[in-house]
Amino acid sequence: MPIFKRNRKQKQSIARSRVWARPEMQVVFRAEIMPGKSREERTFRVRRVLENGRVELYDFPDEHRESSFEPINFLRNKSRQDQNS
Repeated sequence: MPIFKRNRKQKQSIARSRVWARPEMQVVFRAEIMPGKSREERTFRVRRVLENGRVELYDFPDEHRESSFEPINFLRNKSRQDQNS
């Protein structure tokens, strides 16, 4: 019995815990991918997350991987809401 061998259930739970995006959340393409466009023009909403970790977007074709986007800052929207209060 190999020490490092994982069964199918373990692989699936690891894959699920590594999900970097969720449906309906906003993601921003890196500026290097869309030069000359503002942050608002590079922002899209996730339609669905595929099993391989890529995402499909509303109003934008094809599948895209995590490295195509700026790092996710979950506190950005919260701090923006706090400033408007």
